[in-house]
Amino acid sequence: MTITNFGGDEVVYGYDESKIIIVPVPYDATSTYIRGADRGPSAILEASPALEFYDIETDSEAYKHGIHTIAPVKSGDDPADVTEAVYLTVSRIFKENRFPVVIGGNHTVSVGAFRAAAEAFTNLTILQLDAHSDLRPVYEGSHLNHACAAARAKEYAPLVQVGIRSMAAEELPFVDKKRIFYAHELYSDKTLYDKALRQLSGNVYITLDIDVFDPSVMPSTGTPEPGGPDYRELMFFLREVFRKRNVTGFDVVELCPSDTNKAPDFMAARVIYQMLSYKFGY
Repeated sequence: MTITNFGGDEVVYGYDESKIIIVPVPYDATSTYIRGADRGPSAILEASPALEFYDIETDSEAYKHGIHTIAPVKSGDDPADVTEAVYLTVSRIFKENRFPVVIGGNHTVSVGAFRAAAEAFTNLTILQLDAHSDLRPVYEGSHLNHACAAARAKEYAPLVQVGIRSMAAEELPFVDKKRIFYAHELYSDKTLYDKALRQLSGNVYITLDIDVFDPSVMPSTGTPEPGGPDYRELMFFLREVFRKRNVTGFDVVELCPSDTNKAPDFMAARVIYQMLSYKFGY
């Protein structure tokens, strides 16, 4: 049976009664290495019924705020079309005072959400959790390639980058040294997470590329990079972000599911629900 709503039969809420709106975007056309991110949303939804919807850490049941999964956003291969479709969808969710969770798909799908968040909220920072800096202005002839996601984010709001451990020399001119936190430095100096938090403004939109995690715990991604944080380390940082800032929405992208290892699919679903628990559980 194909699961079409986050949480399966245990989490069934109508759109009107839901605060949290899941936006699947099965898009992969601009990927550059391992293909399969277009299957990420369905894999996350398929894994999500295995979650326990009581969260121990926050002593909460975030799903009771209502979680509704809309039909997948589909727009063909043109990245301009998909980013516009995501923009329109997320803009509507913000106008209705709901909380959007975009699940990709590759990082291109986040660009429309960046634009929507920047229009909906003043004093906004975009927090990028990622192995790659994604600061190329153009890649493979497209300014909407998934390798350009952070470059587009900076056009809409200030950007803070956490977990970065891979970039091209051509991206260096676009790096803000005060707002980028490299994985090798975070490994040896955990106080840098607090410094990253202090760079965030009152409102924050989070974009989480699943490859931010070390591939030993998250191998199912299109461009795996060794040397990243584990689950608990990154989630402790995110817990503080949610506690001390107003997170307006988030996306989780770049899961490339494996036919032989389903654990990463469950982990991606767990990341999503843990972040929702941080938002709605305290």
